[in-house]
Amino acid sequence: MERVVRHFQEELDVLKSRLLEMGGLAEQRVRRAVQGLAEREHDLIESVLIGDEPINALQLEIDDRCLKLLALHQPMATDLRAVMAAVKINTDLERVGDLAVNIAEAAKRYAMHPPVKKLIDIPKMADIAQAMLRDALDSYVKRDMALARQVLHQDDSLDALKTQIFRELLSFMLKDPSTIEAALDLILVSRHLERIGDHATNVAEDVIFMVSARDVRHNAPEPDLQRN
Repeated sequence: MERVVRHFQEELDVLKSRLLEMGGLAEQRVRRAVQGLAEREHDLIESVLIGDEPINALQLEIDDRCLKLLALHQPMATDLRAVMAAVKINTDLERVGDLAVNIAEAAKRYAMHPPVKKLIDIPKMADIAQAMLRDALDSYVKRDMALARQVLHQDDSLDALKTQIFRELLSFMLKDPSTIEAALDLILVSRHLERIGDHATNVAEDVIFMVSARDVRHNAPEPDLQRN
C-alpha cells in the first residue's frame, strides 16, 4: 500500500512539473507576442504564429497522465481534486497559448499601419496577466490558497486597464478615422490579455476547490478554513 501511495505521489509530482513547463511555454508566447507588437518585430511575431506544437504536445501528454492516474489509482478526496484540477488547468493553459497566437495575428496586422500611439498600458496588462498565470500555477504546486486568492484579486486591475485602453483608443478613432483599423487591433489585444487573466483566475479557483472542496466561482463566498 505504501508503495502504491508513493508511486501516485511521484506521478502527481511529474504531472505538476509538466503543468509548470506548459505554463512557462504559454507565458513565453504571450511575452513574445506582446513584445513583437510593441517593437513591430516580424520575427518575434512569426515565432508565436508557427510555434504552437510544443504546447499542443504537452496538452496531450498531460491529459494522458491524468487519465492514467484516475484509472490506475482511483484517488479519493484531495488527491482526486488535484488530478481533476490538473485536467482543467491543462485546458486553460492550452487556451492561453491560443490567445498568444491571436495577439500575434493582431500584431502582424498592426505592423502594417503607422503606430497609433506609444504602447504603455498593453505591455502593463501583459505583465499583470503573466504574473497572474505564474502565481496561479505556483499556488497549485504549493497548494497555497492565499496565493490563489491574490490572483483572484488581481483580475480587477486587468479589467480597469482594458477599459482605460478602450476609452483612449476610441478618442483616437474619433479624432482620426485613419487610425480605426490599427486601433481596433489594439483593442482586440487588450481583450485577449483580459481573457488570459480570466484563465489564470480559473486556475486559482480550481486551486481553492482542490484544497478546500469549496467552489468560489460566480462570486460564491471563499472558504475561511482548509478542509480535506
